[in-house]
Amino acid sequence: MSESWNKRTQAVHGGIRRSQYNEVSEAIFLTQGFVYENAEQAEARFLECGPDEFIYARYGNPTVSMFEQRIAALEGGEDAFATASGMAAVNGALTSMLKAGDHIVSAKALFGSCLYIVENILTRFGVNVTFVDGTNLDEWKGAVRPDTKAVFFESMSNPTLEVIDISAVAELAHAVGAMVVVDNVFSTPVFSRAIEQGADVVIYSATKHIDGQGRALGGVIIGTKDFIRGTVEPYLKHTGGALSPFNAWIMLKGLETMTLRVNAQAETAQIVAEALEGHAALERTLYPGLKTHPQNELVQSQLGGKGGTVLSLDIKGGKEAAFAFLNAMTIPVISNNLGDAKSIATHPATTTHQRLSDEQKDELGITPGLIRLSIGLEDAGDLLADIKRALDVSQR
Repeated sequence: MSESWNKRTQAVHGGIRRSQYNEVSEAIFLTQGFVYENAEQAEARFLECGPDEFIYARYGNPTVSMFEQRIAALEGGEDAFATASGMAAVNGALTSMLKAGDHIVSAKALFGSCLYIVENILTRFGVNVTFVDGTNLDEWKGAVRPDTKAVFFESMSNPTLEVIDISAVAELAHAVGAMVVVDNVFSTPVFSRAIEQGADVVIYSATKHIDGQGRALGGVIIGTKDFIRGTVEPYLKHTGGALSPFNAWIMLKGLETMTLRVNAQAETAQIVAEALEGHAALERTLYPGLKTHPQNELVQSQLGGKGGTVLSLDIKGGKEAAFAFLNAMTIPVISNNLGDAKSIATHPATTTHQRLSDEQKDELGITPGLIRLSIGLEDAGDLLADIKRALDVSQR
């Protein structure tokens, strides 16, 4: 494996290991344990595993290791630990590094389950949390303290697609020795340069663009070798959040086509967003790739001008109109995933963010008419025609 390879090559060949049969497609080592040649070898391995030695699938597995090494190389990190889901990655990264009395600063705009971990679970165990408007650097500056242990945010928020300046927040955090933990799902491994821009820990729900085909759950935490093996691994191997070998194989196969899929999806998302901006049925069209987006200038520098695969439409008429829109579409499916080959429409206020209070939803801009639309691999013309027809239905 060459460090000079670009992302597209890393996504196909990174971390490859072959068995004695020299298979082309990565092997699935579907086993929960491993046999030792003798008792002395078992003792030695429990004292310290070599780079290609394994004990138990909860600790590590050859197929899982291939995925970890490939995504770490792709992201520009030293190491990675794969988890059973994206939320296992969020929980594992934060819980493994924090203890009672620690202080973290978090953006307010978070996916509902991420918010639950920060607002309910961490605080239950004595972690002090300060919430800020992630796009307001003055709020970050005012919230970060000399004893702050970490900052946490979604680089592109779900579902209102605010983009947070990773480099600027990292500079403030690193000045007090705090770690920068970034949930990078919407930015995708294809467009992201989060580690280069100052992130210490990058988290992905591999369920999204990495699999990208609606088949399996998975997550991954990427960081330095010291953090992954010294902090994350001891926590996760004992608490059981490991990724299954079969799901790791699916993620490896997903990585091979991810760059092609995500670029195509983002291209269609840009076309759809530009065509819908100013539509009579819409209060707002939210897409980071639009020049009217508040952080579009940041998108140019942080994401190479790519707005991602998701846009949000705020439909006039509130929940009733939003539901009429959802029910009228024939191409996008109604579900709560994203980053899939199929276009997916979600009503955040009643699904992914339903547990938020009305006050929290108002503060975050999650209105009754807001639809999150994850763009798939369908023909852009077909998709746009279907959306426009459904918008017309929503206003009847």
